[in-house]
Amino acid sequence: MKDAEILMIVRKELAIDFNISATGEEHKILSELNTAINHLIQTDFSRLLSILYRIDISEDTIKGRLKMYPDTDASLHIARLVLQRQLQKIQIRQQSKPPEDIPDDEKW
Repeated sequence: MKDAEILMIVRKELAIDFNISATGEEHKILSELNTAINHLIQTDFSRLLSILYRIDISEDTIKGRLKMYPDTDASLHIARLVLQRQLQKIQIRQQSKPPEDIPDDEKW
């Protein structure tokens, strides 16, 4: 799968969770994600935690990142973690996908 296809899948998944546009380049997605996460931090923190839990970003990972960069915007760091994790999940799915060219006599 090409990088553009992977990014398209990630955009669609993030659009559902964070109510952002399902189109755009990686930097645009990151910007919209940053805005959405900042909004959730201010208005619905429990929903943000629920989304992060479902995406599989641990509290320790977030705390570690925020400790490394204490003087920068927390929502931007969380947005980067979300985007990285979603990209990683797509790549793992692709790597563990069974080959499609298995001969019929070897299929179950």
